[in-house]
Amino acid sequence: MRATTLVRLAARSIRRNVMRTLLTMLGIIIGVAAVLVMVAVGEGARSQIRRSIQNLGSNMIVITPGASQQGGVSHGAGSFNRLTVDDAIALQRESTLLSAVSPVIFAPAQIVGGAGNWRAVCYGVDAGYREIRDWDVSSGRYFDAADQRGMKKVCLLGATVAKQLFPDADPVGQTVRLRDVPFHVIGVLAAKGQNAQGADQDDVVLAPYTTVRTRLAGRMFIAQILASTSSPGDLPAAQDEIAAIMREAHGLAAWEADDFQVRNQTDLAETASATTEVMTLLLAAIAGISLLVGGIGIMNIMLVSVTERTREIGIRMAVGARGSDVLTQFLVESTVLCLGGGVIGVGVGVAGAWILGRTAGWATEVQPQTMLLALGFAAAVGIFFGYYPARKAAALDPIEALRYE
Repeated sequence: MRATTLVRLAARSIRRNVMRTLLTMLGIIIGVAAVLVMVAVGEGARSQIRRSIQNLGSNMIVITPGASQQGGVSHGAGSFNRLTVDDAIALQRESTLLSAVSPVIFAPAQIVGGAGNWRAVCYGVDAGYREIRDWDVSSGRYFDAADQRGMKKVCLLGATVAKQLFPDADPVGQTVRLRDVPFHVIGVLAAKGQNAQGADQDDVVLAPYTTVRTRLAGRMFIAQILASTSSPGDLPAAQDEIAAIMREAHGLAAWEADDFQVRNQTDLAETASATTEVMTLLLAAIAGISLLVGGIGIMNIMLVSVTERTREIGIRMAVGARGSDVLTQFLVESTVLCLGGGVIGVGVGVAGAWILGRTAGWATEVQPQTMLLALGFAAAVGIFFGYYPARKAAALDPIEALRYE
């Protein structure tokens, strides 16, 4: 029997009872739609995290303090800080793979100027910080090496700080006070928005680290060192080079563990994405249960259909149809049912993901391969759950089937 004939017979059988067909397809529709919406939410979250990580900077490497142990008890990462500005200078001087290096000195301060005051964190950084973070200015200029060497009291305001202190004016050329130290505003940073943890990246003030260290911080050790490479392919080798330079700078013996940590953007992205990936799989698995329930419903309906059409099956066999023809016919019917429900479910799922993104403000992303996978799974459900009823129909004895009332 030709494939076109089988599909035509399946469509005619399905049209005989439209209401029962729609109710049968409902489980598949709900299952496919639920899978699409859940996966769309997970993919949207992952994409948002990837964008946030990329927003941190260009091929960025982060060097942070290591862990300390006392009496065999580890105090965790960051508990043993030996990072200094000299480490950053050593990396700038000896590295062959790094395109920029910057120490980062944190100095929380109350900023006074313009329309009032605002509390933010002042970052003491190198002029190379702009390249590392890929952070341009919306007005004014960035400080340069001359400002850094001269320990000039100049700063750049983040977009949030500029809006709070100078809501109706350009801050460039104005003077603000950080802990009673006057700083000349030479630029405003371009807005970056929130990072992957939801913190406002624009609520900062940047100034030369030489000035911040002498005027605001006064601490010997620093919170972190940032670096970047010219291309992503250099990141692994650059990390090894950083570790070697840092170990030599800290005088660590071969048997001693690193007293620092070196991580790149890929590590940060993988860590941030791990939770959302697990949640996406979990949500998709839960939604997939609806598809299985829909498949069981189709199997039950197909069993009822076999009982109702026993005489029809007997007549087909009496005029020459083989058991394989009957088997194929019923498998085609169940597959068409599932595919029809899958197509409708894809439409419902795409619409649901769009509505959820618009109303709840969640990031959703429906990918074409996800839709194809959902349709393929729906067809597989039809074949799997339709096989038993089809096999039962094919095994009917023609004579007994003709006698069936």
